[in-house]
Amino acid sequence: MTGSIPKRKIKDSVFTNLFQDKKYLLQMYKALHPEDLDVTENEIKDVTIKHILIDADYNDLGFSVGNRLMILVESQSTWTLNIIIRALMYLIQTYHDYFKRTNQNLYGSKKVNMPEPELYMIYTGNRKNIPDTISLSNEFFVGKKISIDAEIKILYHENEKDIIGQYIIFSRVYNEQRKLYGNTRRTIEETIRICKNRNILKEYLESKEQEVINIMMTLFDDEQILKAYTQDIEDNATHREAKQTAERMIKKGKMTLEEIADYVPALTMEELKELETELMQLA
Repeated sequence: MTGSIPKRKIKDSVFTNLFQDKKYLLQMYKALHPEDLDVTENEIKDVTIKHILIDADYNDLGFSVGNRLMILVESQSTWTLNIIIRALMYLIQTYHDYFKRTNQNLYGSKKVNMPEPELYMIYTGNRKNIPDTISLSNEFFVGKKISIDAEIKILYHENEKDIIGQYIIFSRVYNEQRKLYGNTRRTIEETIRICKNRNILKEYLESKEQEVINIMMTLFDDEQILKAYTQDIEDNATHREAKQTAERMIKKGKMTLEEIADYVPALTMEELKELETELMQLA
């Protein structure tokens, strides 16, 4: 198996499924902007970029409220500063779509109108000493003044009083249960049970429990597919290196095939004989 990872249909995660509902999206916005008391669901516009990419991530969320453009990306358990670049690329694509949708001419003399960007990362892992913000300038260019910068606010605190904090608690409960029960239905059911008992995303989980189970079981399947693909790539690389080593040894003519087989166990005796025949024909 060679080439790029096969394109897959982008599926919901619990993150995107939860916040596709404007009721919960409004709660998220109010957690980020508690001063904006009068905003309603009708003022929220979903601008999430929906596309099919190679090994695409499905934990991105974009929405606008008034003159604010909100971009959120979720980094589940692995801390990575590359999230800054992802968010910046996502923002640029969102602006491109916005100008096209609003029929604004970037090549004209009139200054275009554009919403003010806000970039966030929801981090649900257990890494300690999480910064409140990270930026392209500081993390990639030692704080130098650069032509374009991007600053991302990190949301990582558990908080039972707002939906962002509840989602982080849900994710961490899930991580704990997964350590106990692995990629099994019991992991999901225990996560839901514990969170409902703690009043964490209780309304959402009670109304969409089977949907949440289906989403998470599907993601387990995707992980297995990706793991199998990665292993296949690694096996192919090992086999290729073994073949190159055996080819050099056969050309030198100092060892028998049986002796070479001891040095390159990744190849069978039949494969070594075929390789020897090929080399003799080329000689």
